[in-house]
Amino acid sequence: MKTLALSVKKFLVSEDGPTAVEYAVMLALIIVACAATITTLGASANTMFGKVNANL
Repeated sequence: MKTLALSVKKFLVSEDGPTAVEYAVMLALIIVACAATITTLGASANTMFGKVNANL
């Protein structure tokens, strides 16, 4: 347990910590953008399939 605490302390003190946080924020923004895009495309596809179904 003490080894884990020392590893976490070293990680937070080193410059890798802020870099990891920046990458995590970028990943979160990319995930949000992908989710918004998929939601929009899904709604458009649902509307299109509804129109095709109505015409059949």
